[in-house]
Amino acid sequence: MSRRKRRQAHANHERWLVSYADFMTLLFAFFVVLYASSQVDKHKMGQLANAIQAAFQELGVFPGQSIGPPIALKESTGAGRSEAEKARIAQDLARVVEPIQIRAGAQLRPDVEQLRRAIEVALAPEIQRKEVALRVGPEGLVISLREVGFFDSGSAAMRPGAEAAFGRIAALLRERDCELRVEGHTDDVPIHTAQFQSNWELSTTRATGIIRELITQYHFSPERLSAAGYGEFHPTASNTTAEGRRLNRRIDLVVMGARSSIAVAPATGRS
Repeated sequence: MSRRKRRQAHANHERWLVSYADFMTLLFAFFVVLYASSQVDKHKMGQLANAIQAAFQELGVFPGQSIGPPIALKESTGAGRSEAEKARIAQDLARVVEPIQIRAGAQLRPDVEQLRRAIEVALAPEIQRKEVALRVGPEGLVISLREVGFFDSGSAAMRPGAEAAFGRIAALLRERDCELRVEGHTDDVPIHTAQFQSNWELSTTRATGIIRELITQYHFSPERLSAAGYGEFHPTASNTTAEGRRLNRRIDLVVMGARSSIAVAPATGRS
């Protein structure tokens, strides 16, 4: 009987402590991550977001719609932040990240992509001087002619020195049967002259002036053209800085899809 008792294995009732210790370690690590994530430095986050926004705008990767004004930076120690401040941080990040995610998947049609490359070569000096910028918008390629290279302040007449650059753009656009919308944009500085009562008039006059130039000088078909004036209400940068206002004063040539081939019956006179 005693020999049989010695052969019985000793039961270990403390094995649960191993699993419990592993669980507690993982739980501790989880709360450490949550705590670290809550201690966001808004100032550093704002600097990063502004840097990303400025870089992509300069490269012309995300064009079309505005990403939005730069995020206002505010010194913060990271401690004692309210829930409202955390919500604003999340909104600031979303404002920068969402357009990037949406536009990163945008692709140009092969012929428009070829046009983009041709313009990059033909206008390399103007692009280098930041007088011309290219970007991809929801509707297609956007060619931005900035005021600094093409117009005098408060004037709708194109500078004589800009005719050569504009002629190179027009020659490339004329070879392709795409619809083209000319958009006038300004900064938010009010204008009130004998010719222009507001930025609406200035932006619209500049756009229609480009349309007239394309038709009369470069023999574009009027059916493929349209004009729009947006004043200061479609900025690509913040109007709170001189550099931002400079970028907002522009003419955008939006190269859209091929023209529709809907035939319009000619008028036959009175019925």
